[in-house]
Amino acid sequence: MSTTPRPSALAIDRLRELYARATKHSHYQIMPGFLEDVVDPETLNKKFSRYEAERMEYFQKHVAFAGAKVLDVGANTGYFAFASSQAGALEVVAFEGNEAHAEFLGTAAELYGKKVKVVNEYLDFRSPLQGSPYDIVLLLNVLHHVGDDFGDRDLGIEQARKEIISNLNYFADKTRYLILQIGFSWKTNYDLPLFKNGTKAEMIEMFRNGVAENWEIKAIGIAREVEGSTSYQELSENNIAREDHLGEFRNRPVFILKSLRN
Repeated sequence: MSTTPRPSALAIDRLRELYARATKHSHYQIMPGFLEDVVDPETLNKKFSRYEAERMEYFQKHVAFAGAKVLDVGANTGYFAFASSQAGALEVVAFEGNEAHAEFLGTAAELYGKKVKVVNEYLDFRSPLQGSPYDIVLLLNVLHHVGDDFGDRDLGIEQARKEIISNLNYFADKTRYLILQIGFSWKTNYDLPLFKNGTKAEMIEMFRNGVAENWEIKAIGIAREVEGSTSYQELSENNIAREDHLGEFRNRPVFILKSLRN
C-alpha cells in the first residue's frame, strides 16, 4: 500500500506561515485530520471549533458524497473540501477568494496528494459556473457577505436579502444538491440584522418562500447540545426556537436543498 511522503520541513513551515496570517476570515475552520500535527491550532493559539465534524456528519445523513462531484464555495482553509474528498467524492473544486487561504488549501492538497482543485476567485453568481453541473454544492456561511466580500458594494440591506435568494437560486440548474448555511446578520454586523427578531423561524420562512420554484427543502438541521455534546437534529417544534445559550453560530440552521431543475 503506497503512502504519501511527509512534506519537507520547509513546506510545513510554509503551511504554518500561511495559516497563521491574520485576515478577515482567518482561523475560521479547524484543521482536517491529516493536518492536525502539521498546523496545530493550539500551537498557534487558535484552538476552536465551529462544529465542522458535526455538520459534516449531518450532511452525510442526507447526501451521498461517494463518487460525487463537489463544489465548495468559500472554502476557507479547506476543512469541508478535504472532508468531501475523504468521504469518497470523485472530484472536489474549491472556490476561495482570499489569496492566503487559497494558497494554503492548494499547497496542502498538493503536498498530501488530495484530489482538491483550488480556484482563487470569489464566485460572482452571475457568470457560467466553471465545471458545472455538480452533484453537491457546499455554500456555508457565504451569502450573508454579499455586498462585502463579493457583489455590489452599494447594496442596501433590503436589496441584500433579495440578492441572497437570487444567488441561491443561481445554482438550481448547476447542481443536484445544495447544502446551505448563513448568518443572521448582514456582513456579520450585528447592527444589520437580516431578520427582525433574529429567529430560526424567520430564516426558514425566507428560504421556503424564496426557493419554492427551484428547490425542494429536503432537510433542515438544527444544532442541539445534550450533556455537553453538540449534534445536528432534524427540525421540529421542539427545536425551532432560538437558544441564545448556544451562541449565534449554533443557532444557524443547515439547509439541504434538492434541485427541481437538475
